[in-house]
Amino acid sequence: MQIRWIIVLAMAWMAGIANVVAQTKTITMQRAIMLAQQQSIASMVNRNVFASAYWSYRAYRAERLPSLSFGADLANFNRSLVALQNSETGNYAYRENYAMNNTASLSLSQNITATGGTIKLYSSLNRLDQFTPTHSGTFYAQPISLSYIQPLWSFNRFKWSKKIEPKNFEAAKREYLESMESVTINAASYFWSYVSSRMNYDMAIKNFDNSKILYRIACERYRLGAITKDALLQTELRMLNDSLDIAGKQVALTSACNRLCSYIGYTEGTALDPVVDYSLPDLTLDHTEVVATALANSSFAISQEIAMLEADRAIAQAKANRGISAQINANFGLSNTHDQFVATYRNLRDQEIVGVSLSVPILDWGLGKGRVKMAEAQAETTRNRQEQEMVDYQQEITLLVMKFNNQRLQCDISRRAAELAEESYRMSVENFSRGTISITDMNAAQAANDAAMQSYIANLNNFWNYYYTIRRHTLFDYITRTDISAEFDKLVE
Repeated sequence: MQIRWIIVLAMAWMAGIANVVAQTKTITMQRAIMLAQQQSIASMVNRNVFASAYWSYRAYRAERLPSLSFGADLANFNRSLVALQNSETGNYAYRENYAMNNTASLSLSQNITATGGTIKLYSSLNRLDQFTPTHSGTFYAQPISLSYIQPLWSFNRFKWSKKIEPKNFEAAKREYLESMESVTINAASYFWSYVSSRMNYDMAIKNFDNSKILYRIACERYRLGAITKDALLQTELRMLNDSLDIAGKQVALTSACNRLCSYIGYTEGTALDPVVDYSLPDLTLDHTEVVATALANSSFAISQEIAMLEADRAIAQAKANRGISAQINANFGLSNTHDQFVATYRNLRDQEIVGVSLSVPILDWGLGKGRVKMAEAQAETTRNRQEQEMVDYQQEITLLVMKFNNQRLQCDISRRAAELAEESYRMSVENFSRGTISITDMNAAQAANDAAMQSYIANLNNFWNYYYTIRRHTLFDYITRTDISAEFDKLVE
């Protein structure tokens, strides 16, 4: 028995030495939240996800701006035999082709959102060198060429992108803020978990110190014949159990500390000294106001809008693809050819090209109609699902507000219960020392004290969890009465 007792004391002493050696930093809930938002892996992932959405939006905006491009096909050398047809007799004969072709072009194009067409301004220069039967060189220039392509009765993706992409970017902003609020929830949860583990560890040491004192008193009373040996053994068992409990609580404390350190970006082995603010804000929330704020600020409502727009876009695309498709191609330009470069740009000849291409489905066995009906059915399904999701979302927030409003009272009650349990435990220790209560009553008082303190910390954790969850839904801080925002431009620097 003495050997086991020495081993347990050694384990507790080594655990205490480890805490002293480790670098100790004070930590509050607000500081844990701040560090998590700045340094956690989750916050970095959130920033990268937003950056991806940002550059996707930039690509959409760039698509609506004019694009300038340069192209070249240089040193295109060709020496081969080619089959040529005689225009008079119709006979084919192989002739030697020995030539080199060089082309350079510059084009400026612009997509037209309203019509879905594309206008293009084009300039090019071509140099053809023929080496057989004699060497000759010819230039062909198009100083300016203006073309326009206009689809008719077709799906206008530019118009739908204009409706959807800005909403996608706004949804990405809100989702980023909500993700960062999730980081806040996790950081607060890890903090209170560490506080709970630290409290359990401190209580284990305190219980062990008390049980050692009580065991010495029990030994003296047993020597005087005031208690039975059974009572003495129960007291010794209580002391041994308390000593063993220290090691278990130390492991739990180390685990909770490592989880918190890992999440907020501290190195492993950093010892944390939690500074707990037990005061709570005096808040009573109105569920109608919270629901309205959530629908106005969160990504939920705008995501529903995007889903319906995408469903309507699918219908429009299916309808456009089932019928007649046509496209107008128009081109006007100036061009010339000459064996001298400067002369190529003189006496330019105009060129006009206009045409209409048609595609008329005659028999598709109902394929186009089926695609339209399928898109309409999917849109109706989306609409019905959103109606149910809206009801569930509002009920979820209403229930969350009710829990939050009740939690303040739960914290006050559990705080008072913890105070009473601690006072009862202190009195039980004194009464056991005087021999007026049994070890069973003493154990019951100790268990009640431990449970009351754990319940109090758990209720504080629940209070802040409910509060920050409401903040994530509403993107609104009800303590400062301000909207939650971020400097989005700096996130992509």
